[in-house]
Amino acid sequence: MSKRDEMIAKYAADLKEKLGVDADLDLLTKVTIGCGPSIYNKDSSTVSGGSESELETVKNNFLIKKLGLSDGPALMEGIKKVLEDYGTSNRNKYRAVVYYLLTKHFSKEEVYS
Repeated sequence: MSKRDEMIAKYAADLKEKLGVDADLDLLTKVTIGCGPSIYNKDSSTVSGGSESELETVKNNFLIKKLGLSDGPALMEGIKKVLEDYGTSNRNKYRAVVYYLLTKHFSKEEVYS
């Protein structure tokens, strides 16, 4: 099993344990690949829900640039909803899981088709 496959399995387990969600492994794999090498770096592999600059980065680099959404208050509301669902007390919010959840939240799975 490759390192990336191990990470995907860890993310799928995280979705199941923390959210009770059976991951769409094909989509999760594509989202994880889209995250690139950031998944291997301790700092960049997670999203800090308490950092406004981090949330702006997620909004601008992922929701607007990657998913092609238009800027507006709904984007930050979606991010905050996903982070709340993931667990505000959960310190390890994996970037690939957050991006997967945002892709599902905004129904933009076709971006990864």
